[in-house]
Amino acid sequence: MNQPRSVLPETGFLRLPQVLALIPISRSAWWAGIKEGKYPQGIKLGSKTTVWRAEAIRALIDQAR
Repeated sequence: MNQPRSVLPETGFLRLPQVLALIPISRSAWWAGIKEGKYPQGIKLGSKTTVWRAEAIRALIDQAR
């Protein structure tokens, strides 16, 4: 049986590699999309750690369908 490569949790937070596993674009395209308002803003947890709400990523994926 094939398992999905990445599973989107119902709630919680995702780091960038998890987001990019679900949305097949490059890191630079993701950051450019945030700057343009195309993708949701992340939440800074530290100087080098940004996360996104699973709900926001789910809404983005649903919107693209």
